[in-house]
Amino acid sequence: MDASEPAPYPLPPIPGRVPARERRVSVVTHPEATHHMEGLVGGQFDSELTERGERDADAIAVALHDRIDRHARVGITTSDLRRTRRTSEVIARALGTEPMLDPRLREKSYGEAGGRPQSWLDGRFVPPPAVGDRLRHHDGVAGSETRLDVACRVYEAMTELLALDVDELVVVTHGFTAGLVVSAWIGMPIGAAGHVAFPVPSGSITTLREDKYFHNRAVVTVGDVSHLRT
Repeated sequence: MDASEPAPYPLPPIPGRVPARERRVSVVTHPEATHHMEGLVGGQFDSELTERGERDADAIAVALHDRIDRHARVGITTSDLRRTRRTSEVIARALGTEPMLDPRLREKSYGEAGGRPQSWLDGRFVPPPAVGDRLRHHDGVAGSETRLDVACRVYEAMTELLALDVDELVVVTHGFTAGLVVSAWIGMPIGAAGHVAFPVPSGSITTLREDKYFHNRAVVTVGDVSHLRT
């Protein structure tokens, strides 16, 4: 075959090389927490799951158990805040493993607004501009993080997590952070993450998959809540 001819597909594996396994990442946003019901600012305020949140955590665990092969190598990592840590414990029990705590997967910090009434933050919050440097924009609340602050720690965590030798990776995190987990997965440059957002309601599962041949990374589902009872 000369250089002008297209290569035949599929290409054979390189001799002596074992084909990589397919892997899947399940990004879980924690279910209902006490700050939701009390009208308080979440962020890094360390709220707990409500009774409904506990039930929904069980439903998430069942959904993941049902779709993950019992022979798969599974890793679970979670934000270390109580609401995510508790969610990960329920999932880990169902999957027969232990969660790894990673504070880099925490929600965006709202600084001194954390744990205060949402109305307190609303009266002081400076929204980001439609154009311009949205990554470094500060929302006007003392001690709060910028989007760039959160992106840097999340991307660092995901770089390490994606080096793990597992078939199934479960990442338990928060709504704002989950969008940056997906951005890191698809290789979006941090500089382009100023506008990124995904509809990931509480208790949802976002499914990411990498095929074992081309190593293409897909976003299969975003914010799926079909496993939750109404």
